[in-house]
Amino acid sequence: MQTTAEYYCAYCGEPNTTFVDFSAGGHQSYVEDCQVCCRPNILYVRIDEETLDVEIDTEYEE
Repeated sequence: MQTTAEYYCAYCGEPNTTFVDFSAGGHQSYVEDCQVCCRPNILYVRIDEETLDVEIDTEYEE
């Protein structure tokens, strides 16, 4: 099952939408380029198993 979630770019602060794959587990991390400034962000995805709420933290890719 997939859904979309929003995160804010660690570089430019602009909102981005990404697909989250629930089958990959409740804690995920991967790199995705910002749709606005094209710089790479490390996304840390957490999925609440009961409510299926998605939270995403970002940091700079070095």
